Amino acid sequence: MKKILIAAAFAMAFGSASAADIVDTAKSAGTFNTLVTAIEAAGLVDTLKGPGPFTVFAPTDAAFDKIPKAKLDALLKDKPALVKVLTYHVISGKVMAADIKPGMVKTVEGASVNIMSKKGKVTVDKAHVTKTDIAADNGVIHVIDTVLMPKM
Repeated sequence: MKKILIAAAFAMAFGSASAADIVDTAKSAGTFNTLVTAIEAAGLVDTLKGPGPFTVFAPTDAAFDKIPKAKLDALLKDKPALVKVLTYHVISGKVMAADIKPGMVKTVEGASVNIMSKKGKVTVDKAHVTKTDIAADNGVIHVIDTVLMPKM
């Protein structure tokens, strides 16, 4: 009887404490609402909930606010362009901040982003990294202050 109770306690403790994937982590942060909306509109939810691992340079709602509303609305309705923009924010593998090396890094979209570090400040293309290493069970999120735009 004691073994069953211990097993049940472990199941309750660990079974209900599952880590969140990239999408759920972004949702729970509360500062990536536009990004989550874009991921849903692009049909990338299942991908970013998949096993990965992924490293996502995630623009905040404030970053999306820098895009004129008409342009953002048009992008959200253009699924191929939206997929291209969103996958430009993702690299394969789980790359923590300490492991990021300056230089060109290939994105899931196919093009490369330029990662630079000067005086402790990291940029991805022209976006500044404002927070690093938000862990998810299928990767990591690094917060950026600007939406990255690949060549269309």
